[in-house]
Amino acid sequence: MNGRKTHGSSRRPSPRQAAVSQIGSLAAIVGFAALSFLGATLPAAAQAESATGQGGTSLTLPQTTRSRIEIYPRPLLYRRCPDWYELQHRPSGTVLYPHMRCWWVRG
Repeated sequence: MNGRKTHGSSRRPSPRQAAVSQIGSLAAIVGFAALSFLGATLPAAAQAESATGQGGTSLTLPQTTRSRIEIYPRPLLYRRCPDWYELQHRPSGTVLYPHMRCWWVRG
């Protein structure tokens, strides 16, 4: 058998084949990067074109107004309680008796 191993041998590629393989790998990486960059910019350009309605390159974002929340607190309630003293006639004699009437008032 000529002293050559045919099965299970690991042939080293020639320097030229190694250079071509490295260039091919580099070209594949650069091509993939270029396609991913184009893929990212083309939809943005299409959105800008549809947003402006013309083929211009200016990107203007639509003006959005923040929704406004208005809070109207309920009027505070408090008790109004006028008080007074009244004379009451009792069997034991006349007595000064305190009175108070209360109600809720919005204020």
